Amino acid sequence: MIQGILLEGLIYGIMVLGVFLTFRILDFPDLTVDGSFPLGAAIMASMIVAGQPLWFALIVATFGGVAAGVVTALIHNKLGVPHLLAGILTMTMLYSVNIRVMGGRANISLIRQHTILSNVNTLMPGLSQDGSNLVFFAVVIVIVMIALNIFFRMDLGMTMGAMGNNQQMVIATGANPATLKLIGVGMSNGLVAISGAFAAQYQGFADVNLGQGTIISGLASVMIGEFLWKSNRISVLTLRVVLGSILFRAVMYIGRFYGYYINLTPNDLKLITGLLIILSLMITRGRDTMKWLTWNRRNDAAVKASPAGKKR
Repeated sequence: MIQGILLEGLIYGIMVLGVFLTFRILDFPDLTVDGSFPLGAAIMASMIVAGQPLWFALIVATFGGVAAGVVTALIHNKLGVPHLLAGILTMTMLYSVNIRVMGGRANISLIRQHTILSNVNTLMPGLSQDGSNLVFFAVVIVIVMIALNIFFRMDLGMTMGAMGNNQQMVIATGANPATLKLIGVGMSNGLVAISGAFAAQYQGFADVNLGQGTIISGLASVMIGEFLWKSNRISVLTLRVVLGSILFRAVMYIGRFYGYYINLTPNDLKLITGLLIILSLMITRGRDTMKWLTWNRRNDAAVKASPAGKKR
């Protein structure tokens, strides 16, 4: 049970890092994720079935996701379409693209196919299949986190982070927000496509509907991670995101296997996810309100304790 939760948390954690990049860093809510996740799975599965080199297939799947993100950013930048609508347009178009990529089929089975994960299992004969997969994905997620940490310590990454907080300040420094959005949204969907490619190999199939609700689960994971501790350091933020993904998968696991006590079915998991997000927003707003009230009380107390306050 724990291995399954950790495995799913790490696989989808790559996707959550992509959602975090647009949602928190760029302040660009991007619904392309629901299309780029199955796009990565579709490209990976199609190339595996066609007998293409596995790592080359993963690279192509990654660039497929990057291309999807670039299309969304171009629609937003060049046509002035709001980011939400731009993401919906790309996501809608990707449904047809994904079916085309899979040769007109809605799904592709990877059972008895040679995949990256089967190679990993061969390289670690002393471990069980889930054990070797867990080690592999732990290494992959660490590599992704290190790469993001290095990127956001570079000038380009710091400028991108600043744009999410204050776009006018970034413009004043001479940077082009359109270019930064192009790079950021492309990177985000590239990570999402990688996650989709690995998810297809782990589950044993790629399906055109594999991405339904991906953005919602990604947002829920980001928000759950934000409750763990507060920090502005990018290394802590990325770690928090991955832990949020694992915790979210644990909640979904509990809902799947123990929900029958309260008459929950797998069809109710979307409801649970939505309620988790609403609860997270309510707690966040309540916590911010309490901080504001506490600050006001301390400020009033300091004023009353000052000489000017005593004279009053």
